[in-house]
Amino acid sequence: MTYTWGWHLSLDMGGCDKEKITSKDNIIAFVKELVEKIGMKAYGEPACVHFAEHDASKAGFTLTQLIETSNICAHFVDATGEVYLDVFSCKPFNEEIVVEVAGNYFNPTFGEVYMRERGVSAADYEEVDTYKKENTCLH
Repeated sequence: MTYTWGWHLSLDMGGCDKEKITSKDNIIAFVKELVEKIGMKAYGEPACVHFAEHDASKAGFTLTQLIETSNICAHFVDATGEVYLDVFSCKPFNEEIVVEVAGNYFNPTFGEVYMRERGVSAADYEEVDTYKKENTCLH
């Protein structure tokens, strides 16, 4: 990739403290501290809503926090103690801080971290028209 527009961290955590991941107050406190610790600026208040109550295997809070440079979002699974967190920003941030803050708030026993650069420019593709034709979602 010759062009970086932003950075995307996906953090999958399992074995989390169920009391902590089912607490709206804890989730909101987490995202407010995370925004501060990674040097971002929140745009408005976080949204934190309990979803999927029709399916106990998927039910849990979903969190979204807009930040000036993009967003933070997560889903918390009540039944299994799983958390799926994404931080996306065009401003660089320290992935280790994200992992540390999430760990402090949710106490996972295992997980995986994926960090990657995001970006696309015409210079990255020799034949942009061919690429678009092969990937119909880009029309």
